[in-house]
Amino acid sequence: MIKFAFVFPGQGSQALKMMDALAEINVVRDTFNQASDALAIDFWAMLQEENAENINQTINTQPLLLTASYATYLAWLEKSANRLPDFVAGHSLGEYSALVAAEVLDFVDAVKLVRKRAEYMQEAVRPGEGGMAAVLGLADELVVEACAEVMNSGVGVVQGVNFNSPGQVVIAGSKAAVDQAVEVLKAKGARKVMPLPVSVPSHCDLMKPAAEKLVLELNNVNFNQPKIPVVQNVNAAIANNIASIKDGLVKQLYSPVLWTNSVKTLASHGVNVIVECGPGKVLSGLNKRIHEEASLLNLNSLETISALQEQLK
Repeated sequence: MIKFAFVFPGQGSQALKMMDALAEINVVRDTFNQASDALAIDFWAMLQEENAENINQTINTQPLLLTASYATYLAWLEKSANRLPDFVAGHSLGEYSALVAAEVLDFVDAVKLVRKRAEYMQEAVRPGEGGMAAVLGLADELVVEACAEVMNSGVGVVQGVNFNSPGQVVIAGSKAAVDQAVEVLKAKGARKVMPLPVSVPSHCDLMKPAAEKLVLELNNVNFNQPKIPVVQNVNAAIANNIASIKDGLVKQLYSPVLWTNSVKTLASHGVNVIVECGPGKVLSGLNKRIHEEASLLNLNSLETISALQEQLK
């Protein structure tokens, strides 16, 4: 029996012209028009620019990726006679895409929310004061241990924030603490530690001021019970009520993304086809290392929609 999940990407998956393969589908352009009307920004035109400077600004990236992912999801529904996935999940920002797909959030409400989320994240840590780094080839517990050592030394905040797959963890915090943690991690045997070119140190304690502001925004938005089970980032568990969904979105800002465990949760519920819905292939690469038996697909063109339809027959 086939059980399939749609998973939605987060920041880092954006690229110029990333929606061109679906440009002729009316629902895709309509979704972009809704987002552009909501925020007075022409996101489709932004994707056609000569360089990626604008799409890489956090305040644009977050609503843009939500729009791209949801537009792709709607294209799937249109072409597949509204065949819903058995589960949905999203990585960081992608959790909002998952919640829109599950009809927990209205799309326009979500676009406005993630724009505010991005603004609050940027306000919490001034550019140049935070940092992130990807750690490869080291056990999760050793990464956590290294971060604790640095924090205990009083340099500043640094934490493991994205547990993406076995042997791949992202750390974040104040720049000085991240820089020191990089050296400690290398000494502990990390195969590679790469600083990431980001302006906001996501999912660490430095984001708590942003979370406090986000609470007020969430209280002004209507939430519905999920039509599709949603696996949340903060606990890798299926959200079972609106209160836990809201609480998860607030905590998500300053808590680790438990992606490895989220995919394991999907596997434990019998999911054997995982579809990355939206631009890029970041999640598919991670998922392959976590759930080796699953069939992995990327949904980002008419051809891939057809391929999924064939697989699900």
